[in-house]
Amino acid sequence: MAPLASFQSGILAPPKKSPGRPTGGWLRHSGLRLSSGLGLVALLVGCSPKPPAATDTSPGKTRVVVQLDWIPEPEHGGFFQAQARGWFAAAGLEVELLPGGANTFGPQKVATSQAHIGQADSTTTLLAIAEGLPLVHVGAVFQNDPSVLMLHADNPVTRFEDLDGKTLMARPEWVFLGYLKQKYKVTVNVIPQNFQVGNFIADKDFIQQGFYIAEPFHIIRGGAQPPKFLYVWDAGFDAYTALYANRAWTRDHGQQLRAFLSAYAAGWRDYLQGDPAPGQVALKVANPNNTDDFLAWSRQKIIDERLVGGRDASPAGDLTRAGRIEASRFAVQIATLEELGLVSPGKLTPDTVMTTEFLP
Repeated sequence: MAPLASFQSGILAPPKKSPGRPTGGWLRHSGLRLSSGLGLVALLVGCSPKPPAATDTSPGKTRVVVQLDWIPEPEHGGFFQAQARGWFAAAGLEVELLPGGANTFGPQKVATSQAHIGQADSTTTLLAIAEGLPLVHVGAVFQNDPSVLMLHADNPVTRFEDLDGKTLMARPEWVFLGYLKQKYKVTVNVIPQNFQVGNFIADKDFIQQGFYIAEPFHIIRGGAQPPKFLYVWDAGFDAYTALYANRAWTRDHGQQLRAFLSAYAAGWRDYLQGDPAPGQVALKVANPNNTDDFLAWSRQKIIDERLVGGRDASPAGDLTRAGRIEASRFAVQIATLEELGLVSPGKLTPDTVMTTEFLP
């Protein structure tokens, strides 16, 4: 096991508060609409720190900077388990795991080489690519993005059609909101997401966007009953939680990217099927707000819902599929964005937004 101090390299001090978390892709971390993406890239280029070097000073090691979408939690277990087991180092890589959070702007950082690899909901990353950011999807964190609408168990809403006229707390930029309106012909009032669960606990009629592997733990700890969910994939909106990379870096460091993805997939298999202790310890070092109870609960949700292997896999989950992405899935997502008028027809194709070349 690598020294615990190694996990703090490049990791910012964790926030003092935890329970809430952004949901719904990379836009969940910004107050900006996607139309500002290219201008923000120019801004980041002008004022950003020096981009990470392709190689580190450690002899024979290639530096790989990974921008996480949120503060370290079990959804990042594959990264931290591979790091703790020393598998990145054994592959000749010196990996830095940078925490996300509000105003992280992960795709812009990867686009401007402040990081090499990032994590996000694939539909919103597709929008970033459509705006010209030089990114490409190279793998998956989860086969199904775990974004849901959370409701109290006794809420009479049971179908998406029942949401007509209701008020939701969600990211106003969440692509699913437009999809919901178009498919089900419903009108909803949107309260901007505050990334906390206090309103939900206090109001039995409250409906809120969330990650069902995170917020429900804090809802239950706050004294409420376990919430029920409307799963966005049941509406036909089925994004990945994806890994994307800087396109030029991918072209120039294919061997290193292949080694990274192989170690990462092994990290997920070991974290979910083996002894998760190394990854759990590393997650607590990186984010002291992680309690043993939360880590165990969230990891079990990832297992139960087969997020890494896919819901269409065996009940136990086919973890040989860890990291996999498919052109057919991206074709559906692109078609959805075109139907919503968010992307011009033909602007994106699977072969221009993703590659399976580097997957193990």
